[in-house]
Amino acid sequence: MSAIRLEHTPVMVVQVLEGLAVEPEGIYLDGTFGRGGHAREVLKKLGPEGRLLLMDRDPVAIASAQCEFGDDSRVAIRHADFAELAQWPETEVGLNGVLFDLGVSSPQLDDAARGFSFQSEGPLDMRMDPTRGTSAAQWLAAADEQDIADVLWRYGEEKMSRRIARAIVERRGARALTTTRELADLLVRSVGRRERHKHPATRTFQALRIQVNDELNALQRGLEAARMRLKPGGRLAVISFHSLEDRQVKQFIRGERAVSVRRGLPVPPAAPSALVAIGKAQFAEAAEVAANPRARSAVLRIAEKRA
Repeated sequence: MSAIRLEHTPVMVVQVLEGLAVEPEGIYLDGTFGRGGHAREVLKKLGPEGRLLLMDRDPVAIASAQCEFGDDSRVAIRHADFAELAQWPETEVGLNGVLFDLGVSSPQLDDAARGFSFQSEGPLDMRMDPTRGTSAAQWLAAADEQDIADVLWRYGEEKMSRRIARAIVERRGARALTTTRELADLLVRSVGRRERHKHPATRTFQALRIQVNDELNALQRGLEAARMRLKPGGRLAVISFHSLEDRQVKQFIRGERAVSVRRGLPVPPAAPSALVAIGKAQFAEAAEVAANPRARSAVLRIAEKRA
């Protein structure tokens, strides 16, 4: 698959580099290569003995990585979800830093054929890796009404989730939803433009994307894999773009986990976290947001693995 040259401006590059505290001889993993904005800057700080590991589940991103970095002996590239980073033999020696830049990238949004955007006509796909898994259209065609409503509520925090689910089921009874425009138009007709400055399809498209790509489960596995592979003193940097992701990252750094106990028994004390937060959550400065509106919702958290 050839690389599609669509622009992507990385967010909070300076803060990420400071948070990772890049050492010239260190080993660093960028689990969400995208178009290499962060990776490129990390590589500039590495010496001849340094190592940069690049992962992405999107084959177009991997083609871009191969094109730009394939000849650099310091770089290794793998087409895989970052949830699988601990299964990559390159990580077994331990990592000095790990970066996850979560969510959908600008090139994915801008390529109508990927089906991520409700602002352009394209197939209702939304898979970050279109070579595997179930597309959004396929999932909507098979899921029952309650499951659709639950996903829209859980992953999109959509208050009209039941009404939308009912409309989707009614529509597919006559004709399948196969394009982004068909779904976006259905949402406008179903719930109207009730939120100022927010398209009525925004929450539904977010929820479907998270469902199709199993993003929150992948994030949990990726965080656990990063903790496993980080060396003592190694840094974890995670950029999230909505509250569901950020809450999960914050709780992971703190070592908080859902614990199931029998009724009447005391909840066991939480085990000390293997990570310690470095500073508070960071946000893009006004100048960056003005130049790159995508940075407006970005939240960066940095953690260090305890010795």
